[in-house]
Amino acid sequence: MRGFIYHDLGSISYEEALSVQTKTFNTLLTAKSEQSETENHLFFCEHEPVLTIGKSGKESNLLISEEFLAKRGVSFYHINRGGDITYHGPGQITGYPVFNLETWQLGLKQYIDLLEEVVIRLLAIYGIKGERLPGATGVWIEPNIPGKARKICAIGVKSSRYVTMHGFALNVNTDLSYFSLINPCGFVDKGVTSLEKELGCKQDFELVKRQLCELFREMFP
Repeated sequence: MRGFIYHDLGSISYEEALSVQTKTFNTLLTAKSEQSETENHLFFCEHEPVLTIGKSGKESNLLISEEFLAKRGVSFYHINRGGDITYHGPGQITGYPVFNLETWQLGLKQYIDLLEEVVIRLLAIYGIKGERLPGATGVWIEPNIPGKARKICAIGVKSSRYVTMHGFALNVNTDLSYFSLINPCGFVDKGVTSLEKELGCKQDFELVKRQLCELFREMFP
């Protein structure tokens, strides 16, 4: 089966979204092992404030205590994706593609390149030049200008037998103050930004989601 089934989960807790994608991931793996037809799924959602740290992440990139996090109402999860620490919250499109990459004859690096390309093309719609930064997965603005490099989309993926889970987090109308609690993705010398910050006003969140989904359909037909 080509393409994917799209699900808009709306505002959902991180724990619940993780359960949904884990169940879908395991179902897809089982289908592959049984050599039966597989279905790819793309989940979009928003989370309440939460920090997640990947399997290779450094605890030192969390700049405050977990007790202080709890007082601020911020959840904290150690998870099995690649990448370091990042923030998810309202106004951010968090995307979880649970894809069988063999559907498109893709390797993991090619897949991550395509995730970045989807976001780069979305930003171009808004007149923003999104770029890659060698050695730093995600989408950046002015990545090679010291003091100006800022990330607008973080990417962290888990893959097993060419089946993926976890994904990306695109800042649309995100409250960026939460990023001061961490060294985002492990960087101490680079900033974060959002569509709202770059364009100077809040954006139509539902429109951005639709545009992003359409671009996914172009890149993963």
